[in-house]
Amino acid sequence: MRPDLFEAPDYYNLDDLLSEEHKLVRDAARQWVKRDISPIIEEYAQKAEFPKQIIKGLSEIGAFGPYIPEEYGGAGLDQISYGLIMQEIERGDSGVRSTASVQSSLVMYPIYAYGSEEQRKKYLPKLASGEFMGCFGLTEPNHGSNPSGMETRFKDKGDHFLLNGAKLWISNSPFADIAVVWAKNEEGRIHGLIVERGMEGFSTPETHNKWSLRASATGELIFDNVKVPKDNLLPGKNGLGAPLGCLDSARYGIAWGAIGAAMDCYDTALRYAKERIQFGKPIAATQLQQKKLAEMITEITKAQLLAFRLGQLKNEGKATTAQISMAKRNNVEMAIKIAREARQVLGGMGITGEYSIMRHMMNLESVITYEGTHDIHLLITGADITGLPAFQ
Repeated sequence: MRPDLFEAPDYYNLDDLLSEEHKLVRDAARQWVKRDISPIIEEYAQKAEFPKQIIKGLSEIGAFGPYIPEEYGGAGLDQISYGLIMQEIERGDSGVRSTASVQSSLVMYPIYAYGSEEQRKKYLPKLASGEFMGCFGLTEPNHGSNPSGMETRFKDKGDHFLLNGAKLWISNSPFADIAVVWAKNEEGRIHGLIVERGMEGFSTPETHNKWSLRASATGELIFDNVKVPKDNLLPGKNGLGAPLGCLDSARYGIAWGAIGAAMDCYDTALRYAKERIQFGKPIAATQLQQKKLAEMITEITKAQLLAFRLGQLKNEGKATTAQISMAKRNNVEMAIKIAREARQVLGGMGITGEYSIMRHMMNLESVITYEGTHDIHLLITGADITGLPAFQ
């Protein structure tokens, strides 16, 4: 593995808009990625294994619930800080960012926003420290883009709920201590339940043979007459809007994270183009390579500005679902296009594990689909601007 010489592009001096706290948080995450992720990530991606030893480090840089108040173990940071942390982690690897994103936005956020005070005190500090790891159960074998059709159900049995069903494509599930699971009650209303590992009938088989997110653990959630204590129901909100609110937070993090992957591919391509000599000069001196690199930095800069403004809106409580969808869709598409162009700059070397580009490219094929597919986010924007939903 080559030494991590990454230098972050900032063509429009975006650092001038960041507070000192923002820069400290980002730089701490950046140094951690250089020290603890870059030297090992290719090996773990090649063997399709999640490096569990990094969990403590993720907690230490505030990657688990950075915007959760300190009284519950979080760092009490703002939304731009959260975005910057996700950017830096995904610069290292999308799968590692997925682990942190799920823990923060899909496990800690719903417990904080929709949970009881007892649930917050019981789970959030342990999730923030990494003592507990969590996952989020919404997608099912037969219901992906249409989560309202979910078949997972729970029944009231007096002193407990009885949960049955299955969830698929669940990040962190193979090693998660708890799962925030969305299921319908007997009236068909969607609620969130906290399911703990060790509950009888609850299993988490791992998904194998992935070509993408290979350094991330993905699996299923199987519920076979699982008895869930009534105290584990999230009381603060129900209906489909509850899990979709979590997805807004996760998608916001992805909009920042994808920039990190793009920045790494651009930096790698720029460095290589300056060093690679063909026809007596660096390939960076040729027009076609300069076109690729100039377009990369332009698109990264546009995505940075989009994410920063969205972060301001999030801090003010004004960011809409449609605005978040636009940023997620645009920035992931930007990143995957840059990964493909950067791979071409490197020629044959671009497909090797000696460089990060091919791994980023494969990872982004998942990122462009999960947390709302590329097409679904387009339709969310379309519905928002026309007032006419086209989902059915």
